[in-house]
Amino acid sequence: QIQLMESGGGSVQAGGSLRLSCVVYGYTFSTKCMGWFRQAPGKEREAVATIYTAGGSTTYTDSVKGRFTISQDNAKNTFYLQMNSLKPEDTAMYYCAADFFINSQSGHGCSTLRGAREYKYWGQGTQVTVSS
Repeated sequence: QIQLMESGGGSVQAGGSLRLSCVVYGYTFSTKCMGWFRQAPGKEREAVATIYTAGGSTTYTDSVKGRFTISQDNAKNTFYLQMNSLKPEDTAMYYCAADFFINSQSGHGCSTLRGAREYKYWGQGTQVTVSS
């Protein structure tokens, strides 16, 4: 069975950087869409970035474009979220997610418009706190 595990969260000052990692265990060849989500207290879980594992195409939510980068290392069965120029509003619990299918029920494919309900596998979350 496929299992995901995040790491790399922590506390940083505004302007700092963090690199989150998500290790995928199991039948990694079957996962097609990987995503990073975040959820702050009192707010909905939002998609931050996605990557299509086969083609390498990526998408980002507008608030992180130019600051965050999603990438993958197939040899290590791992994908990453490099976060630079962090802001206090980036503070949240960050989750990685994966699914077998590129095409989602909503028709948004592997993009940040794909909702949390459209991913089958999830990590446990890692906290990111950015102080001003």
